[in-house]
Amino acid sequence: MGILFLLFVGIPVAEIALFIYVGGRIGLLATLAAIVVTALVGSTLVARQGAAALADVQAAFFKARFPGRELAHGAMIVVAGAFLVTPGFLTDGIGFLLLVPPIREAARQMVTRRFAGRFTIQSGPRTVDAEWHDTPEDDPPPRIG
Repeated sequence: MGILFLLFVGIPVAEIALFIYVGGRIGLLATLAAIVVTALVGSTLVARQGAAALADVQAAFFKARFPGRELAHGAMIVVAGAFLVTPGFLTDGIGFLLLVPPIREAARQMVTRRFAGRFTIQSGPRTVDAEWHDTPEDDPPPRIG
């Protein structure tokens, strides 16, 4: 419950406090302009980095390699975009940080360490034991009822 409380109460309260603080320092119109400008700049950066991330995923596929790292970076770029279009200075700061590749890589490694061993991956051939019979094509389908 702690993380949900932080997400739905803590962050909005912090954003309101930052709005009040920044608005008191630079004024209401400048504060609103800053929020709009960060959203526009952020969305432009997300679009560019998102296209680059997609190209990285495709390059990994062409090399016959699973693009795990590239997909993680792409997911973090999507999260950064969500933070950047959310009005607020705190969320904008987090969003811009996630657009910096070394910070994004550090975040990926941290998440990987946190969730390592929690998932099992099964691969390889599997045998399915089943019974079947061949039905000629000219027989009508069975009727129910």
